Amino acid sequence: MTGLAILLLVQGASGSFASGGIAAGSFVGGLACAAPALGRLVDRRGPRSTLLFCAVLFPASLCALVAAVFSNANAAVVVACAAAAGASFPPITVCMRTYLRQQHGDEAALTIAYSLDSVLIELMFIVGPMLVALFVAYASAGAAVGFAAACGAVGVLLFLRASALRNWRVAARGAATLLGPLGERRFVALIAVVVCYSIAFGLLEVGLPAYASEAGRPALAGVLLGLMSIGSALGGLAYGSRGWRGPLMRQFSLMLALMGIGLALLAAAPWSSPAFAALSFLAGVVMAPTLIIQSMLIATTARAEHTAEAFTWSTSALLTGVAIGITVGGAVVEAWRSPAALLAAGGAALVAAAAARQLARR
Repeated sequence: MTGLAILLLVQGASGSFASGGIAAGSFVGGLACAAPALGRLVDRRGPRSTLLFCAVLFPASLCALVAAVFSNANAAVVVACAAAAGASFPPITVCMRTYLRQQHGDEAALTIAYSLDSVLIELMFIVGPMLVALFVAYASAGAAVGFAAACGAVGVLLFLRASALRNWRVAARGAATLLGPLGERRFVALIAVVVCYSIAFGLLEVGLPAYASEAGRPALAGVLLGLMSIGSALGGLAYGSRGWRGPLMRQFSLMLALMGIGLALLAAAPWSSPAFAALSFLAGVVMAPTLIIQSMLIATTARAEHTAEAFTWSTSALLTGVAIGITVGGAVVEAWRSPAALLAAGGAALVAAAAARQLARR
């Protein structure tokens, strides 16, 4: 919910998608900058203390953001609150993926586990945007931000009560290194590809709400993002339900190419809501498989002692790309309307596909 709710909150108060994009981009940028430090803490001390810290600071930062927007505070204050909320976002997903690697050493079992993880996340992305749509239609974007803050705090407390966390293992550390997983060149190359293709996600975060606004139905943005996530969840189930041949990096390149084609088709879609909604669903089908393969590549490239930090670097790379896409997307929409942002999203995914193909050949 959070990124979309922040974008709509600030856009509604300022009347500018560019301002909304900057605020939402600051939220994502704060998360991207702080996530590796939180991941290193999880690797060294386990998840409990880090998550409890985030359970307090994350909702406090979002509440401060809503207060700043409603009081017409300086734009710098709004950006700072959004960045603080991102920096304190609870790294539950990272903890889950680290735990799954600890429990499943077999690649086939790990693929299934990450597929289920991706479907769970897609369900969140289905429910979240639709909740934002309901809040915008019947209450306000500020109420959506407040509800997201409450979900963050309650979610951490529920996660920490899970009996599975009793089996958490802190891996033995080898020689200390400041760079952690970034000391491995294969990992750095993979992170560069992630940054490139995640720009497409950021452009979508602005392009779809802009399309809905241009169509005269702002609440439609959450529905379109939800439909894309439904397609993604079904794609994740299909990918995880069977074994796939071929190197993971080659599969990664293929999924990115299909994603780029699907997003580019959205830019050329007719301005009929049913047709656009159907294409949004189809464009999402390869998204979860792409993220599953990315998780597998991270898990098989990083050393066990760097697992959580490696996943946070992956998250940071993805969110850095999202932040770039959101920020650029706001300006693109202001200048050329929503189809330009959607076309740029397709282009970013295709460039990433070409880069992944080069890595697969090596």
